[in-house]
Amino acid sequence: MSRKTRQSHVSHDRWLVSYADFITLLFAFFVVMFASSRQDHTKVKQVESSIRQAFQSMGVFPAVSAQPNLSSATLVPPASVMMVTMGDDVESLPGVMEDLNNMKRRMEHVLAPQIANGTVAITLGRGGLLISLRDVGFFESGSAIPKSSSIPTLDVIGRGIAAVPYNVRIEGHTDDVPIRNSQYPSNWELSTARATELTRLFIEKDHILPARLSAAGYAQYHPIASNLTEEGRGRNRRVDVIVLPTRQQDGMMKRMLSEQSPAIPSITGEQDQQQVRGFLLRASHAGVPLSTMSSSKWIR
Repeated sequence: MSRKTRQSHVSHDRWLVSYADFITLLFAFFVVMFASSRQDHTKVKQVESSIRQAFQSMGVFPAVSAQPNLSSATLVPPASVMMVTMGDDVESLPGVMEDLNNMKRRMEHVLAPQIANGTVAITLGRGGLLISLRDVGFFESGSAIPKSSSIPTLDVIGRGIAAVPYNVRIEGHTDDVPIRNSQYPSNWELSTARATELTRLFIEKDHILPARLSAAGYAQYHPIASNLTEEGRGRNRRVDVIVLPTRQQDGMMKRMLSEQSPAIPSITGEQDQQQVRGFLLRASHAGVPLSTMSSSKWIR
């Protein structure tokens, strides 16, 4: 009796399993893509409009003259735009730049002789008002103590700074010639000492609030001219006094306006008006807004 050999059936349709898996994954991918594309365009336009208006008010972006298509966009009212600030409160740029431009004209008038002989240079840019002091007119070589002949010029600059409420950064710079003496082992120490010496002078002689001032030394690493020539090295040896387009409320003035602080007595109508005006002037220079003071219990 012959045995029949049973042959196994070979399926040629196994590719359908892999194909079905691939189609399923592809379907899921397009579902996710479709869902992610269904964002709220109205909110996106509101965010875009808010950011654009905020940066335009800071002067970062120029105002666009072309009228956009407003038919499908919901405008955000200007009052609801959230201002973007970095560190200190950035002032409204047009008003601040006008103040700094007025200060530039005053400084150029009173410092005309120093500008003419090249010891002082004044420029105005988006970073603020730059008053650059060349060391040849203000410091002896390798020293951070201002020359006695430069004190009147520094007093003029200090009074100009005291008359405005903006912050000031004082930067010391040197050339690339190494310095090695018992007081300053490198240009880092010399540049920093010159900046801090002017800062101390402005605080002590011109009574500028210390919270408005900052000092830094950059040694030879921020040149404005080539160090290959004597003229270039002379331009690089400088102290830059930068009046910034920002101001910061002084912590002492905040405490003076708080209820718990006994630093300032209540100002009544019977007191001398000069005292009231003097207090308001000091508070304004400290950056305390008058709206805050008018609602304060100290002014009745």
